[in-house]
Amino acid sequence: MPLTPLDIHNKEFSRRLRGYDEDEVNEFLDQVIKDYEALIRENKELQNNMLALQEKLNHFSNIEETLSKTIIVAQEAADEVRNNAKKEAQLIIKEAEKNADRIVNDSLSKSRKIALEVEELKKQASIYRARFRTLVEAQLELLSQDSWESLDSPDESARHELLRG
Repeated sequence: MPLTPLDIHNKEFSRRLRGYDEDEVNEFLDQVIKDYEALIRENKELQNNMLALQEKLNHFSNIEETLSKTIIVAQEAADEVRNNAKKEAQLIIKEAEKNADRIVNDSLSKSRKIALEVEELKKQASIYRARFRTLVEAQLELLSQDSWESLDSPDESARHELLRG
Protein backbone atom coordinates (compact mmCIF):
# COMPACT_ATOMS: atom_id res chain seq x y z
CA MET A 1 0.00 0.00 0.00
CA PRO A 2 1.46 3.39 -0.96
CA LEU A 3 2.56 5.89 1.59
CA THR A 4 0.14 8.77 2.28
CA PRO A 5 0.86 12.27 3.64
CA LEU A 6 -1.00 11.26 6.78
CA ASP A 7 1.38 8.31 7.22
CA ILE A 8 4.31 10.68 6.99
CA HIS A 9 2.69 13.12 9.40
CA ASN A 10 1.89 10.42 11.98
CA LYS A 11 5.27 8.71 11.73
CA GLU A 12 7.11 8.77 14.99
CA PHE A 13 10.69 7.80 15.35
CA SER A 14 12.19 6.24 18.43
CA ARG A 15 14.45 8.47 20.46
CA ARG A 16 18.02 7.81 21.20
CA LEU A 17 20.71 9.58 22.76
CA ARG A 18 22.43 11.99 20.48
CA GLY A 19 19.65 11.70 17.92
CA TYR A 20 18.64 14.28 15.34
CA ASP A 21 17.22 17.67 16.21
CA GLU A 22 13.50 17.03 16.60
CA ASP A 23 12.40 20.46 15.28
CA GLU A 24 14.61 20.14 12.26
CA VAL A 25 13.27 16.65 11.48
CA ASN A 26 9.69 17.89 11.97
CA GLU A 27 10.27 20.85 9.62
CA PHE A 28 11.75 18.55 7.03
CA LEU A 29 8.86 16.12 7.39
CA ASP A 30 6.39 19.01 7.05
CA GLN A 31 8.13 20.03 3.81
CA VAL A 32 8.08 16.41 2.58
CA ILE A 33 4.35 16.22 3.45
CA LYS A 34 3.61 19.43 1.48
CA ASP A 35 5.64 18.29 -1.52
CA TYR A 36 4.17 14.80 -1.35
CA GLU A 37 0.62 16.20 -1.14
CA ALA A 38 1.37 18.49 -4.11
CA LEU A 39 2.71 15.52 -6.08
CA ILE A 40 -0.35 13.44 -5.18
CA ARG A 41 -2.68 16.30 -6.26
CA GLU A 42 -0.70 16.82 -9.45
CA ASN A 43 -0.72 13.09 -10.11
CA LYS A 44 -4.50 12.99 -9.51
CA GLU A 45 -5.01 15.97 -11.86
CA LEU A 46 -2.83 14.33 -14.49
CA GLN A 47 -4.80 11.10 -14.12
CA ASN A 48 -8.08 13.04 -14.45
CA ASN A 49 -6.70 14.87 -17.48
CA MET A 50 -5.49 11.59 -18.90
CA LEU A 51 -8.95 10.03 -18.39
CA ALA A 52 -10.63 13.05 -20.02
CA LEU A 53 -8.19 12.92 -22.92
CA GLN A 54 -8.69 9.17 -23.19
CA GLU A 55 -12.46 9.72 -23.33
CA LYS A 56 -11.99 12.39 -26.01
CA LEU A 57 -9.63 10.08 -27.88
CA ASN A 58 -12.19 7.28 -27.69
CA HIS A 59 -14.91 9.68 -28.80
CA PHE A 60 -12.85 10.90 -31.75
CA SER A 61 -11.85 7.34 -32.58
CA ASN A 62 -15.53 6.43 -32.67
CA ILE A 63 -16.23 9.48 -34.85
CA GLU A 64 -13.34 8.54 -37.13
CA GLU A 65 -14.59 4.97 -37.40
CA THR A 66 -18.14 6.19 -38.07
CA LEU A 67 -16.88 8.65 -40.68
CA SER A 68 -14.80 5.96 -42.33
CA LYS A 69 -17.80 3.66 -42.48
CA THR A 70 -19.97 6.51 -43.74
CA ILE A 71 -17.44 7.39 -46.42
CA ILE A 72 -17.27 3.76 -47.50
CA VAL A 73 -21.07 3.53 -47.61
CA ALA A 74 -21.24 6.83 -49.51
CA GLN A 75 -18.62 5.62 -51.99
CA GLU A 76 -20.48 2.36 -52.47
CA ALA A 77 -23.75 4.26 -52.92
CA ALA A 78 -22.09 6.64 -55.37
CA ASP A 79 -20.64 3.68 -57.29
CA GLU A 80 -24.04 2.02 -57.35
CA VAL A 81 -25.74 5.23 -58.50
CA ARG A 82 -23.06 5.70 -61.18
CA ASN A 83 -23.43 2.10 -62.36
CA ASN A 84 -27.23 2.38 -62.37
CA ALA A 85 -27.00 5.65 -64.28
CA LYS A 86 -24.69 4.02 -66.85
CA LYS A 87 -27.06 1.08 -67.22
CA GLU A 88 -30.04 3.39 -67.54
CA ALA A 89 -28.19 5.54 -70.07
CA GLN A 90 -27.33 2.43 -72.09
CA LEU A 91 -30.95 1.31 -71.99
CA ILE A 92 -32.10 4.77 -73.08
CA ILE A 93 -29.57 4.76 -75.91
CA LYS A 94 -30.65 1.28 -77.02
CA GLU A 95 -34.30 2.31 -76.88
CA ALA A 96 -33.52 5.49 -78.82
CA GLU A 97 -31.60 3.48 -81.41
CA LYS A 98 -34.52 1.06 -81.74
CA ASN A 99 -36.93 3.95 -82.12
CA ALA A 100 -34.63 5.61 -84.66
CA ASP A 101 -34.34 2.34 -86.62
CA ARG A 102 -38.10 1.90 -86.50
CA ILE A 103 -38.67 5.49 -87.65
CA VAL A 104 -36.11 5.10 -90.45
CA ASN A 105 -37.63 1.78 -91.52
CA ASP A 106 -41.15 3.24 -91.41
CA SER A 107 -39.97 6.24 -93.41
CA LEU A 108 -38.27 4.01 -95.98
CA SER A 109 -41.37 1.86 -96.23
CA LYS A 110 -43.61 4.90 -96.68
CA SER A 111 -41.14 6.35 -99.17
CA ARG A 112 -41.19 3.13 -101.21
CA LYS A 113 -44.98 3.02 -101.05
CA ILE A 114 -45.23 6.65 -102.19
CA ALA A 115 -42.70 6.00 -104.98
CA LEU A 116 -44.80 3.02 -106.13
CA GLU A 117 -47.94 5.16 -105.98
CA VAL A 118 -46.19 7.90 -107.98
CA GLU A 119 -45.10 5.35 -110.58
CA GLU A 120 -48.64 3.96 -110.73
CA LEU A 121 -50.05 7.50 -111.11
CA LYS A 122 -47.51 8.20 -113.89
CA LYS A 123 -48.60 5.01 -115.69
CA GLN A 124 -52.26 5.90 -115.28
CA ALA A 125 -51.58 9.46 -116.49
CA SER A 126 -49.71 8.09 -119.48
CA ILE A 127 -52.58 5.67 -120.25
CA TYR A 128 -55.12 8.47 -119.79
CA ARG A 129 -53.07 10.74 -122.04
CA ALA A 130 -52.81 8.05 -124.72
CA ARG A 131 -56.55 7.36 -124.54
CA PHE A 132 -57.34 11.05 -124.62
CA ARG A 133 -54.99 11.52 -127.59
CA THR A 134 -56.69 8.60 -129.35
CA LEU A 135 -60.10 10.09 -128.62
CA VAL A 136 -59.04 13.55 -129.84
CA GLU A 137 -57.45 12.04 -132.96
CA ALA A 138 -60.62 10.05 -133.64
CA GLN A 139 -62.72 13.18 -133.23
CA LEU A 140 -60.38 15.11 -135.55
CA GLU A 141 -60.61 12.31 -138.08
CA LEU A 142 -64.38 12.48 -137.89
CA LEU A 143 -64.26 16.22 -138.38
CA SER A 144 -61.99 15.88 -141.38
CA GLN A 145 -64.26 13.43 -143.22
CA ASP A 146 -66.16 14.51 -146.35
CA SER A 147 -69.56 13.85 -144.87
CA TRP A 148 -69.31 17.07 -142.91
CA GLU A 149 -68.89 19.04 -146.11
CA SER A 150 -72.22 17.87 -147.47
CA LEU A 151 -73.80 19.20 -144.34
CA ASP A 152 -72.31 22.58 -145.09
CA SER A 153 -74.39 23.08 -148.33
CA PRO A 154 -77.86 24.19 -147.52
CA ASP A 155 -80.32 21.83 -148.99
CA GLU A 156 -83.58 22.91 -147.48
CA SER A 157 -85.57 19.93 -148.44
CA ALA A 158 -82.98 17.57 -147.06
CA ARG A 159 -82.80 19.53 -143.91
CA HIS A 160 -86.58 19.50 -143.48
CA GLU A 161 -86.59 15.82 -144.15
CA LEU A 162 -84.04 15.26 -141.49
CA LEU A 163 -85.95 17.40 -139.10
CA ARG A 164 -89.25 15.64 -139.72
CA GLY A 165 -88.04 12.25 -139.90
